[in-house]
Amino acid sequence: MKKADLPVAVLDSGIGGVTVLRELVKLMPEENFIYLADSANAPYGTKSTELVREITLRNVAALFDEGIKAVVIACNTATGAAAKTLRETYDLPVVGIEPAIKMAADLCDRPSVLVMATPLTLKQEKFIDLKNRFENAEDMTLLPCAGLVELIEEGHTDDGVLDAFLERLFEPLGDKKFDAAVLGCTHYPLAAAGISKRLPGVRLFDGSAGVARQTKRRLVSEGLKRPEGLTGTVEIRNSLSDEEINRTVRKYLYT
Repeated sequence: MKKADLPVAVLDSGIGGVTVLRELVKLMPEENFIYLADSANAPYGTKSTELVREITLRNVAALFDEGIKAVVIACNTATGAAAKTLRETYDLPVVGIEPAIKMAADLCDRPSVLVMATPLTLKQEKFIDLKNRFENAEDMTLLPCAGLVELIEEGHTDDGVLDAFLERLFEPLGDKKFDAAVLGCTHYPLAAAGISKRLPGVRLFDGSAGVARQTKRRLVSEGLKRPEGLTGTVEIRNSLSDEEINRTVRKYLYT
């Protein structure tokens, strides 16, 4: 098999990375993808950085042994924990994701921005460096969302259970108004409709489309891009070998 025909591995702690996979398939339908939902270890966002790094390295090592041409870390927490180490370990493109703070900061002059992310993402050095680059550009509020990933994994993306959770989550914010909200976890766009109900009129930003564009640039620059016009494949896997999870990923991928 030609190296260009090898699949691109897309990894997340669960079903959330399908938001990135969806953009990748839309932009590059000719590519082959393996999507690994690591549901056995979900969520990553409440674990230690060291444990998330260890899990991510183990998953990539197994996929590398099978044969892949690139890695997309479709998880903000795992990107912060493991992207640097993966780039030092493997001679192949490694594309990570980060909260779309720049897009939100560019919305208007000194916008008020809410950043929703997992507790670990908000504590990681990578995120702190990113936040500090825009510290003087806007009013930024950080909101750790422990428990939100689990609700989304259970299918609560726009219902009363999510509404009640978000009401409790946003309560400490009081009546504060925001121009933009950054969905700093790839799971959160799956609940965008429910989140928008709690944040009426607020623009939501996530980094999925940007990751897809960067992946395409890297494949082109490395000579690994398949020719347009071919038909690619998408293989869905999860670490629990649970077909219901695979069906959920396919549902979000193709709707």
